[in-house]
Amino acid sequence: MPTGKVKFFDEEKGFGFIASDEGAEVFLHASALPAGTTSIRPGSRIEFSVAEGKRGAQALSVRVLDAPPSLAKMGRKPADEMAVIVEDLIRLLDHLGGGLKHGKYPESSNGKKIAALLRKLAEELDA
Repeated sequence: MPTGKVKFFDEEKGFGFIASDEGAEVFLHASALPAGTTSIRPGSRIEFSVAEGKRGAQALSVRVLDAPPSLAKMGRKPADEMAVIVEDLIRLLDHLGGGLKHGKYPESSNGKKIAALLRKLAEELDA
């Protein structure tokens, strides 16, 4: 079976291209990805079978050999540091909840800061 690396893949459009180890460019449709997979990252090493389609070589039955490391995961904070941040955020949200129970919304600037903190925490956990 031929092998290669994913050059790019557009999840919205559902296709991309592979640079095969033999030097050919092969079309990759989302339907050729492993079951339950909807996207694949550029740089992923894959094994695939090839069929001639209307516009040239097309990958079938893709199997991921190894995915490139996530840059976001490499830049993550250590779990013990994240624990401290989450605990502080919980205290902040408890205080916010107490005010809301008494009919008081936070000041606009404080509300924006809390929302920004929650977004940043979500990004960090999602990486």
